[in-house]
Amino acid sequence: MSFDLELWQKQLAGQKPRAIVKAAFEHFANIAIAFSGAEDVVLIDIASKLCAKVPVFTLDTGRLHPETYRFLERVRERYPIELDVLYPDAEEIRDLVRRKGLFSFYRDGHQECCQIRKVNPLRRKLATLDAWITGQRRDQNPQTRQNLMEVELDQTFEGRSGKLVKFNPLANWTSAQVWDYIETFQVPFNELHRLGFRSIGCEPCTRPILPHQHEREGRWWWEDSAKKECGIHRKSAQ
Repeated sequence: MSFDLELWQKQLAGQKPRAIVKAAFEHFANIAIAFSGAEDVVLIDIASKLCAKVPVFTLDTGRLHPETYRFLERVRERYPIELDVLYPDAEEIRDLVRRKGLFSFYRDGHQECCQIRKVNPLRRKLATLDAWITGQRRDQNPQTRQNLMEVELDQTFEGRSGKLVKFNPLANWTSAQVWDYIETFQVPFNELHRLGFRSIGCEPCTRPILPHQHEREGRWWWEDSAKKECGIHRKSAQ
């Protein structure tokens, strides 16, 4: 099925998330929602009202909070989803830990660990798809996501036939809009949010933030703010 990116970008620019999700599922049969946080469950909630079965995948890095695992299970039980849990390669983990220990990211930066635990498993999954849907928002990281579009060609990963289409239905939403939706429709969320966590990743690399701090300040807090991407949404993850 042909896909005119420029036309889609014009048609979907500024559209509501439901319209973007609906268009994505109507055009692509081989598509899935990436699930990890509050934004992604909003997308799952929207998609579940449009589709009988929603394909969803999530990354289990082996370093998640207990609350996150319970959150994943609540979502699986609540919605009609086909949840594919992705895991890192065991030999790659063993080699990293053998060479550098369990907490090398505090010393060497988080990119190597994230590459093994998140980027590589994601690359393997996306290589089987034609398109994917993410919960990215422009205001999550003004330094790296300010030009985020509602639909784009993925510049980091390849899909089943080479090109991979990436939908960002919440690109124009704020955090407040996400939480308004969650409260209105009683969408499940990670209990860590009640403890001051805004952006939640692996346990060693995530901490609560103060009331007026940006949500990304709780991620990889020992590093420069310009580096606060794990590699999944950077322009290059090689």
